[in-house]
Amino acid sequence: MNCPQHPSAAISVRSLCKRYGELAALDDFTLDVERGSIFGLLGPNGAGKTTLIRILTTLMRQSSGEVSIEGLDPRRHGLEIRRLIGVVSQENSLDRYITARENLELHARLHGMDARLYRRRIDELLELMGLAGRQHDPPDTFSGGMQRRLVVARALLHQPQVLFLDEPTTGLDPQSRRAVWDYIISIAGSMTIFLTTHYLEEAEQLCDRLAIMDHGRLITQGSSRELKDKLSGETIYQIDFADDVGRYARLLQGMSCVKGIEVVEQSVCVELASWECLAEVVTGLNGAPVKRISLKERTLEDVFISLTGEKVRE
Repeated sequence: MNCPQHPSAAISVRSLCKRYGELAALDDFTLDVERGSIFGLLGPNGAGKTTLIRILTTLMRQSSGEVSIEGLDPRRHGLEIRRLIGVVSQENSLDRYITARENLELHARLHGMDARLYRRRIDELLELMGLAGRQHDPPDTFSGGMQRRLVVARALLHQPQVLFLDEPTTGLDPQSRRAVWDYIISIAGSMTIFLTTHYLEEAEQLCDRLAIMDHGRLITQGSSRELKDKLSGETIYQIDFADDVGRYARLLQGMSCVKGIEVVEQSVCVELASWECLAEVVTGLNGAPVKRISLKERTLEDVFISLTGEKVRE
């Protein structure tokens, strides 16, 4: 049975399951990723993200369900799919006995690239990743961050149609992370990018659409704004006090309209049942040394914790 696919989807998954005995790593998972988009998959460690990527990249077979990558089934068209995808996995799969440049040349030859093309591409990517000066050294002499940059360069070398990035910037310093993502943004639209990351701010800034999963199941999906709007039933205001913040935090905690509070230095974040409750809070604080009251913008981390009940773990 072929996987029914949305016409504009580069990746389609239908009722996907992967079981290890009684353990369900993926449980009835369904998803579409639009062609040319940057799609982010979020979830705690052990949620099933890496299992999903292994199936999508032909490294593992599902127990049941259907998958389509650019119209191809990984179970029957593994070779064709491997030609059109690039993969940055969590594991370091570099060849430690050859130089950085030779690692890239080997990858290019395996993909049948023309020598004149891949030499120019290798020069560009080594420069981009800040590795040009170390291209004739073996990866074993590199720091972890430098090795990670080389893995990213290798995945981009053959200009894939679909790029899978499984926590690609883990271990990178801020400058290297920015260089990687500046490049990803520059090629956005020319390929489909499927990303997993623990950096929620990174996902929020870069991804067109996001999905959150846990325990092998898809919990929700949408744009960053759509996901944050799902928490619109709860309104959070930040109240900045000139002094005696502890006293007024206790006062706020006793109000019937306040669902929860958090004290941060001289500020109190109050969670209200609705924005109309703000009038009761202002009345109750009459005479308090309030410097400012501002609506606190919901973050993607708020959504993540609300839906999974877990903080992001490394």
